[in-house]
Amino acid sequence: MVLQLSSYSFGQRQSGRVYEFLGLPGTARITALGGYAIPDLDNDLGMALTYPALLNKEMSYHLSLNFVDYFDDINYGTVSLARDFQNAGTFSLAMQYIDYGSFTEADETGETYGEFTAGEYNFMIGWGMMLNEQFSIGSNIKAIHSTLHEYQSFGLAVDVSVAYRNPERLLAIGLAARNMGRQLTYYHTANREPLPFDLVVGISKELANAPFRFSATAHNLHNFDLTYESGQLAPQQISGFSPQEDDDRDKMADISDQLMRHLVFGVEFIPTDNFNFRLGYNYRRRQEMKIESKISTVGFSWGFGVRISRFQLDYGRSNYHLAGAPNHISISTSLSDLFYRPENNTPLIRESQ
Repeated sequence: MVLQLSSYSFGQRQSGRVYEFLGLPGTARITALGGYAIPDLDNDLGMALTYPALLNKEMSYHLSLNFVDYFDDINYGTVSLARDFQNAGTFSLAMQYIDYGSFTEADETGETYGEFTAGEYNFMIGWGMMLNEQFSIGSNIKAIHSTLHEYQSFGLAVDVSVAYRNPERLLAIGLAARNMGRQLTYYHTANREPLPFDLVVGISKELANAPFRFSATAHNLHNFDLTYESGQLAPQQISGFSPQEDDDRDKMADISDQLMRHLVFGVEFIPTDNFNFRLGYNYRRRQEMKIESKISTVGFSWGFGVRISRFQLDYGRSNYHLAGAPNHISISTSLSDLFYRPENNTPLIRESQ
């Protein structure tokens, strides 16, 4: 079995990193928009797990549950809850996990010794605070545990985020430096491996007179070249250009390709407050996972959200490869609304004072 440990394939330039599951999309909405969270004005707790600066008092008592039936018998998910404290900011608690399923233990001769399991877990505390009406800051602290048969590892990481939100312009911009930290215990003695650090900038803009929201995310900004080294020579091409012109064209094509590998695009169609439809495009995923003879819709993703009573239901589906597309399901609600008492116009859960 081959394990796909992240929302996109990592090449040789990013090999040797641990805890790659931290890069998996946390909610169905993120999956539908291409695999990267975006800053928004919707008080979406799922987006705040990537951009903790988005945490605000409107998210207090919001609960989010997410599950993904990944490839083969692999599955992963997240659960998160937010709580506002007026003078201290808004906090979140989250748990992210990935279960790789069961494996048969065998030696080089084929002798089997039963089965074993493997999994990884991330326990996270988030914090966000408004600096003024438009700017906010936030941070996550992560405790990460990984168990791969008899090999175990523990690590600590921190996210730092700033956000700008302007409701009048229907504009949101976010910056996040993710997974800054290190392993504290190693799979092998004295063999420390780097964490999947990521520097991300996202922007979303909703149209004032049309039911659309457009978004773009630039990721891995600390590492310009995200291509992998295949070890294969490019085929010779015959063209009407001189060798120098061909070289210039190749260089421009390479630069354009490298720039596009950092970008993920999304669009949301929002005809009503109770329904929306989403599309996403991840160029890097398409380039790394496509099969030239049948490219299909690899790199594209889609999904929708429906609000039913006091629950928000979201579905996301992302095409990684012709072999299949995982299904992502999310359910979110506000505990304050869920336990609301209409007879006396008060919630069972009181907001912080």
